[in-house]
Amino acid sequence: MQNPRAGDKNIVHAPHAPLTDYYPTESARRGWVADMFNSTAPDYNRIEKILGFGSGPWYRRQALLRAGLRPGMKALDVGVGTGLVAQQAAAIVGDPRNVTGVDPSPGMLENAVVPAGVTLVAGRAEELPFPDNSVDFLSMGYALRHISDLSVAFAEFHRVLKPGGRLCILEITCPENRLQKALLKGYARHVVPMLARLASRSGNTSVLWRYYWDTIEACAAPEDVLRTLQGAGFAGAGRHLELGMFSEYQATKGQG
Repeated sequence: MQNPRAGDKNIVHAPHAPLTDYYPTESARRGWVADMFNSTAPDYNRIEKILGFGSGPWYRRQALLRAGLRPGMKALDVGVGTGLVAQQAAAIVGDPRNVTGVDPSPGMLENAVVPAGVTLVAGRAEELPFPDNSVDFLSMGYALRHISDLSVAFAEFHRVLKPGGRLCILEITCPENRLQKALLKGYARHVVPMLARLASRSGNTSVLWRYYWDTIEACAAPEDVLRTLQGAGFAGAGRHLELGMFSEYQATKGQG
């Protein structure tokens, strides 16, 4: 793993400041997030499908294609969760055996729905259990806000990608338009948790969706994410934006 440059103002470590309404300190965040995802995993796919907050299968597929995923590539999906991005990756590459998903949550992995042949592995973005230069394409769908250190994770992404490999990070970004932000905040922080509570078997599900909005609002700015990707060694880091809030961070590992 590359060593991020200590003290470099161009890189970001924690994706957002501690959200003390949910956990007391930054050191407690990892355990709290793990418990939350484990406890809500059985309901996650069903509620996400009802709400469409993750933007749906069609959008995920188009985002992966825009980032350069092609048939025959070997793809790694980090933060695979219940398999929503990995499903689309498998359809694009043509052979599910070429797709691997990694996630730190046993609950999410147990409830993942992926095509036969996709490999699921326990692991963290900051310490990927894969060799150097081993995949052609790396994706991460809506998990950037939940990892502990962006600079370390991005260095790991760079390490496991082959020279010329492509990166695609999907994330929901707080809209710059004030009206759009207010509408999304009202929907995400109040309507979504209420619907999730009615539709789920877990009492924690409504808390998870409320927490989602709070992490979106507090998350590192897109320009800081791009600088951190550049600091990890990626070339051509850029962002494609859909509907003012769906960010697709794209970058390439150089050939050198």
